[in-house]
Amino acid sequence: MDVGIMGLTASGKSTLFKLLTGQEPAAAGGRRDSAQMGIARVPDSRLDVLSEMYKPAKTTPATVRYVDVPGIPEEHRHEAAFNLPELRATDVLMVVIRAFESSSVAHPIGDVDPIRDLRHIDEEFILQDQLVVERRLERIDRDLAKKKNPDLVREREILGRCLAVLEASMPLRSESFTPDQEKILRGFTFLSLKPMLVVLNVGEDDIAGDPFAAAEWQEWRDLPGIAFTWVCATLEGELVELDGDDAEAFMTDLGLAESALDRVIRDSYHLLGLISFFTVGDDECRAWSIKAGTPAVEAGGEIHSDIQRGFIRAEVVSYEELIDAGSLATCRQRGSLRLEGKTYLVQDGEVVHFRFNV
Repeated sequence: MDVGIMGLTASGKSTLFKLLTGQEPAAAGGRRDSAQMGIARVPDSRLDVLSEMYKPAKTTPATVRYVDVPGIPEEHRHEAAFNLPELRATDVLMVVIRAFESSSVAHPIGDVDPIRDLRHIDEEFILQDQLVVERRLERIDRDLAKKKNPDLVREREILGRCLAVLEASMPLRSESFTPDQEKILRGFTFLSLKPMLVVLNVGEDDIAGDPFAAAEWQEWRDLPGIAFTWVCATLEGELVELDGDDAEAFMTDLGLAESALDRVIRDSYHLLGLISFFTVGDDECRAWSIKAGTPAVEAGGEIHSDIQRGFIRAEVVSYEELIDAGSLATCRQRGSLRLEGKTYLVQDGEVVHFRFNV
């Protein structure tokens, strides 16, 4: 599952991509016309503790894949957004908004106004989705004029509802759809339907406070399907160059409890609807990503298809119970290590061992 990173030019989004993934942006300092992908590790203190307990040969964290698309210059906003299939294929949109002043890097519009920029980008999502809906409705109407088709009638009904929302200048994420309706809409990869993480790239003087606490952001914070966080990309760039003790002292001096990058990655992970379960042992301690509400048999399939095919039972214990007991053997003695069947919904933070036979 992918998170698309986008924003106006000079927002700092490609710098953020580099900090998240450790990957240099393509055509740094120049224009590019294609997307770039990179992987970020999801910070999880629970995995760190489990690794300390088991001292495995290998520790593997969960990951998030980020897709950095070219920055949007104001004069070509519409064309740029329309011609980015990589962006439409993502599951969550991370919109990086500039909130820092700089005499050396000009804003593409002229002045720094984060709410205006966010409104511009969300309006673009709405416009591009409206164009997609209108073209599809024209095609459906032509097909229905030739021959009645119940599936097309249902599709036309739901798309007509979408068009009314978009014509009212509202994003599709503001609407609620049934699972069947979501299935119909999935193939259109609507931009305004995707969950959105708004990342405010602030100046060094604003890093310690919550910029979204300001009254002017309240209207946006009340909207569904949007999460908000902030980062100072320049400070985070300095932080990643420091070793552990120096980095901790640096954050303490700034009054920061954690790296903003860690917060951005976790927010991305949660907006994707993902949770983590763990497998532990002397060979490897690993965090596995699944959608919330995944049954045990499908969670096993994330590890290997043979587990899903030959699933017998899942041995499950919560992270907290395992840490308190000190070992799976003690959990078994205490009765906190449970046997669960195929339909059991794996919970975030559980440690799972799968029994299977093929």
